[in-house]
Amino acid sequence: MERPLTVGQLARATAVPAKTIRYYEQVGVLPIARRSTAGYRQYYQRDVHRLLFIRRARALRLSLPQLKVLTAELESEQCVTIRPRLQVLVTEQLGAVKRQIIEFQALEHQLTQVLQRLQTVTAAPQTNGCRCLDGTSSD
Repeated sequence: MERPLTVGQLARATAVPAKTIRYYEQVGVLPIARRSTAGYRQYYQRDVHRLLFIRRARALRLSLPQLKVLTAELESEQCVTIRPRLQVLVTEQLGAVKRQIIEFQALEHQLTQVLQRLQTVTAAPQTNGCRCLDGTSSD
């Protein structure tokens, strides 16, 4: 028999603060935990996996309402109905990640230009500011 985890143990296992776990329960993203006879919340390995999924989905900017619907469907275990919705969500998030990668690459290029300029151009007294960013482009 699997030994239950406390909210603190679940928080450590998932890197999600206990306060956030309780909030997710309150708003319906995470099911309400069973309680021990002493009144402590009890979580199991399934809850660890679900909370890790929720943490990653939140990092990808899925909203709480989207997650609530998604996790409710996961709980109902109707894989046939959730697969198409999950594919749409994943496709949308993949597009967002790819756009962020493009932005990060543009920032990397611009920062490289600034660094090269700082390393090669002699600083001269300027009355109009540093001008270290002159000549760099984010496009």
